Amino acid sequence: MAKYVAAIDQGTTSTRCMIFDHDGQAVSIAQKEHRQIYPKPSWVEHNPLEIWENTQEVVLSALQKAELTSTDVVAVGITNQRETTIVWDRKTGKPYYNAIVWQDMRTDTICNELAKEGGQDRFRGWVGLPLATYFSGPKIRWILENVPEAKRGAQKGEALFGNIDTWLIWQLTGGPNGGVHVTDVSNASRTMLMNLETLTWNENICDVLGIPPSMLPQIVPSSQVYGLTRNTLDNVPVSGDLGDQQAALFGQACFNKGEAKNTYGTGCFMLLNTGNQPIQSRNGLLTTVGYKIGDLPAVYCLEGSIAIAGALVQWLRDNLKIIQKSSDIEALARTVEDNGGIYFVPAFSGLFAPHWRSDARGVIVGLTRYITSGHIARAALEATAYQTREVLEAMETDSGVKLTALKVDGGMVINDLLMQFQADILNVPVIRPHVAETTALGAAYAAGLAVGYWQNQDELRNNWKMLKQWVPDMSEMERNRLYNGWKKAVERTLNWV
Repeated sequence: MAKYVAAIDQGTTSTRCMIFDHDGQAVSIAQKEHRQIYPKPSWVEHNPLEIWENTQEVVLSALQKAELTSTDVVAVGITNQRETTIVWDRKTGKPYYNAIVWQDMRTDTICNELAKEGGQDRFRGWVGLPLATYFSGPKIRWILENVPEAKRGAQKGEALFGNIDTWLIWQLTGGPNGGVHVTDVSNASRTMLMNLETLTWNENICDVLGIPPSMLPQIVPSSQVYGLTRNTLDNVPVSGDLGDQQAALFGQACFNKGEAKNTYGTGCFMLLNTGNQPIQSRNGLLTTVGYKIGDLPAVYCLEGSIAIAGALVQWLRDNLKIIQKSSDIEALARTVEDNGGIYFVPAFSGLFAPHWRSDARGVIVGLTRYITSGHIARAALEATAYQTREVLEAMETDSGVKLTALKVDGGMVINDLLMQFQADILNVPVIRPHVAETTALGAAYAAGLAVGYWQNQDELRNNWKMLKQWVPDMSEMERNRLYNGWKKAVERTLNWV
């Protein structure tokens, strides 16, 4: 009888469960959105209990749709929105506070305070990251400083910290009744608390941030059996854990040094495999752990993180209401020949890579009476492509590797207009694989490898198939003109706050 691997893909806006067969093809999918909570400007929260309820619901729904039960599933993998921070009571399983989402900027003051000694790169030598509101460490500190119950719990050794991967693994393996408290190296590398070389928690940084090490999960490989499910699924090994962007890299089979992928989701994230050695960026990129399979050495990446990509389309839909559904953006953008001379820089949460400017805010520049909603839609799509080029240039400078093609995935890759413009502005082919949901696939691959469902990475590479390719079709002169306009627009966003 056929067996399958399940992947839980817990993202910024929704949770989905996908079930994959041995060829890496999805046989079932179930998805559910959760609420975005905005208590104040630039604060973003999620309800961890709502996410856990939705997770249970989509897992059962995906099984039901495929007419499967727990006995048909050999392993489950987790992939998650990274950096989103939860602190909860180990005895009751109750969060002390909502999850603080990666986009949230409330820790700006904490980061500025920390940067007074040693600057923005104070911890970079250890953790590969600048001081920024993006990462989990300062978020934990904010919770401990502002939620008295959490502080008391931490002092008594009763409080647990986790990003969403840790929270879900803990719940799936029993929660308050023996739940396993772990995180993998890829997620740990996004906390600003893990030493990149030793793959262990850095006690100095924990001390500076006032975080008791007893709160922190055990750091484990990305592919290994962590425990068996006791909730929702019966006795299925939980054996894969990867942050969403690293999971997409793994699902795209970027196993060789120099291979890169870009994921177009709520934000946009480009990762370049740099092999078994971490490369410290001099150009505003992050050094991160890509993955670690069992006892094999860790694989490192350079990453360019863009805060707002698909989220800009959602903003046009929900706030400006110029489209009814996200997929309408392409048709609206096609009503015009070009951007009409406008640029839209979506620095809603400041600028991430390669700028790291929390003082930036979003702008639309070049407006005239000629501009229509079509031009705004087109400029919104182009923004994602321009931001990707900024990141790619930084990557090539840091690594010395010249990219020859870009593998792409995520929700926005169904947009042909955006993908063609991306190829044009980068001047390299853009390639979409057969399975566009590579994030969930990567988590499934990590889980399946740990239990021998797949024997090795060569088997996974053979599953990868190209579906579509976009080839550059723009003159060098036009490419440079457009990109120079973008750089000028970015300057207008700075020093706003």
